Parts: sequence; C-alpha cells; structure tokens
Amino acid sequence: MLEKSQRVLELEKRLTAFMEDHIYPNEARYFREVEDLGPWALYPSLEELKPVARAAGLWNLFLPDSDFGAGLSNLEYASLCEIMGRSLMAPEVFNCNAPDTGNMEVLARYGTPEQQEKWLKPLLAGEIRSTFAMTEPDVASSDATNIQSEIRREGDEYVINGHKWYSSNSTHPNCQIFIFMGKSDPANPDRHKQQSMILVPRHAPGVEMVRALPIMGAYGIPDRPAEVIFRDVRVPASNMLLGEGRGFEIAQGRLGPGRIHHCMRLIGLAERTLERMCLRMTQRVTFGKRLADQSVSRERIAEARIMIEQARLLTLKAAYMMDTVGNKQARAEIAMIKVAVPKMACQVTDWAIQVFGGGGTSNDFGLAAAYATARLLRLADGPDEVHRDQLARMELKKFNDQDSLSCGIRNWGPALSDVALGPMNPAAGVA
Repeated sequence: MLEKSQRVLELEKRLTAFMEDHIYPNEARYFREVEDLGPWALYPSLEELKPVARAAGLWNLFLPDSDFGAGLSNLEYASLCEIMGRSLMAPEVFNCNAPDTGNMEVLARYGTPEQQEKWLKPLLAGEIRSTFAMTEPDVASSDATNIQSEIRREGDEYVINGHKWYSSNSTHPNCQIFIFMGKSDPANPDRHKQQSMILVPRHAPGVEMVRALPIMGAYGIPDRPAEVIFRDVRVPASNMLLGEGRGFEIAQGRLGPGRIHHCMRLIGLAERTLERMCLRMTQRVTFGKRLADQSVSRERIAEARIMIEQARLLTLKAAYMMDTVGNKQARAEIAMIKVAVPKMACQVTDWAIQVFGGGGTSNDFGLAAAYATARLLRLADGPDEVHRDQLARMELKKFNDQDSLSCGIRNWGPALSDVALGPMNPAAGVA
C-alpha cells in the first residue's frame, strides 16, 4: 500500500490523543446515559465533546470533497476511520457517523445549491441530524427494487406515502431531514428507474414516528433506528434529488462509500475487542492457570490476529481501488469486505464474550453492543447473501467465454468423455 502522507500521520496522532483524553474516559457515562435517558434524548456525553472535536480540527474527516470536508481519499481516511471505530460513541463526536455521512455525501454530490444551503450546511456544522429511509417491513428490502413506498407528483408538490423501519437516527431529537426512497414510476419497464429519492422534513405533516426499534434488545446504540409511517406527506417539487427515476442510481453511489466506512470502523472495534480479550486473559485464573496460559485461549488470540490483519488488508485494497479506478471497478472488493469484515468482527467479539463470561453479555465492557453492531452489519447495506451472489456472478462471468480461458484447464488431462470408465479391477497393478 502507499506510504501515509505527513498530514494523515499527524491526524492519526491527534485523533489517537483525543480518543485517549476524551472518548475512552466518557464511554461508561455514555452507556449509562443511553440506558437511563432512552433513545429519544440527547446524550450529554456526546453533545459536550462535539465542540471540542470541532475546535481540534477533527471534524468531517470523511468527505473527500475539500469544499465541504477534509479532502481525504478513501485510503487516507481508512486509518482515521479505524481509530474512530474503536468506540461506538466516537464517530458522532467527530461528525463522521452513519447515516449522516452517507446523507451528506448524497447532498454534496447530487444536491442543488438550494438543497445544500438548507440541509447540507447544517449537517456539516453538526446542528442537525438526518435519516436515510429506505428499508420497509412488508417487502424484502435487500432487493431495493421491491420498495413499495409511493412518490406521486401533484402540481408543484410530491405526495409521499410509505411505511419504513430501521431508519437510523430517526429518534435523535435533532433529526430534521429524511432522504426518502420510493417509487415515482412503478410501471417503468426498467425496474431500476422506478425509484426516486426525495427530501422530507422530519416534522412535515403526515410523518408519524411509530416506535424506536432496539438492536438485539438495546435502544439507541449507536444509531437510533425507528419505525416511521408517511401518510400523504406533501413536499415541494424542488425537494426531489437529481431527478425522477434516479433513486437507484443515488443509492448505489451512496452505499459504496458507506460500506467501506462501516468496515473500517468494524476493524477498529475488533482491534480494541482483541485488546480487551488479551488483557482479561492475563488477569483471570481458572483451574490454577491464567486464561492466557491455556492453549485454547492462545489459539483464539492467534486466529483473531490473523483475521483482523486479513480484513484490514482487504479493506485497504478496496479503498485504494475506489480512489484509483472508481467504485464500479472496485465493486468486487467492496462486496468482499462487506461479507468478510462483519463476519470477522462477530467471531472476535464472540470469543471475547466467552473470556469475560457473564459480564461479557452486559455493556460493562462494551462487548454486547459491539457484537450487536457487528451482527447488524451483516444485514445493513445489503445482507451477506446478496454480496456473495454478486461476487459469484462476477467470478462466473470470467468463464462465460470458453475460448478466453487461459488458466490451462484443458491441459490438465483428458476429458472424462475421453476416458473409458469400466468396472474396477482390483487385480490391476499400479504402473
């Protein structure tokens, strides 16, 4: 991989120091606030640290557009995102949390100047939060063309009806805007041009917050999802993003960077989980031996280290390809990390929970929330099965043209049809 620039090394140093000085000392407080205040409240631990992070110049590091963000490439941002990912509370402190990052990228890339002025700038300033409303309870949303929500034009307005859930950030008190995906042209023979994306103010008449949704029993950590119903919600026609029928196109452009950011953060979370596991093993004694002196523990430490390093290298390769050849050419690598990294993080966290015993299932050590986050990301931005299927199709496509094979398969030996397959002869000798 390319050598890190002096700027990235300096940002790493400053970010690591901020984590040590401000994030880690406040984590226990953050978890207590989430449990005590619930998913609809502001958490003081986060709100107090945001201006500190901004004053330190550690703000909006994710945006490659230097007009709005830090102007870092995906590869440059990778190590910084990993550092932030070590704590579930950190990304929001630095204004680098999902789904706001993806929504800001959409507005920066596809928004009109008016949309950027009204919504992007307050998001960049951390004054408001946002939601991406795509997933629906009544259809398999892993296939985005299944989406049934309706966006209907009436004069100078669009009328919106739909039922969404797992719309992250919806319960945040500062959430002010939804990026809503629905069908504006359901009869279009091209299934990928039926959908549009439109901006819907959170407090528009007809937007009903049904309930906060837990992730494996926990509310509000880290992305506050909710179930939301939209009934005859009217918004100006100027709220349409990019144009009618461009929703699927926007979704593909949004999810590529989002997937790699999730993986970068998960690598940081897995790295810190391994650190916790190793420390715990040196402190606990069972049957007269430290856990660290037992062979099964050492094997798991070794396997975890291998898995994390493999995941990191593959993620860095995907980031490099996104920077150099574009997201479309890097789609295989993006699909691979989206499968490999959450699976790795789930396994490492599962081993850590075993080491911590009953305490590992609580958030006293941050492991329950870490596991829930890793497990969720085997579904978010496309389930494993979709990415595996995409990967398999890309591999098989290489062999569609039999005349283009260059791997020497035909030289391995005679085809089965050329071999006389008679009964086995036990008396036959071996030449």
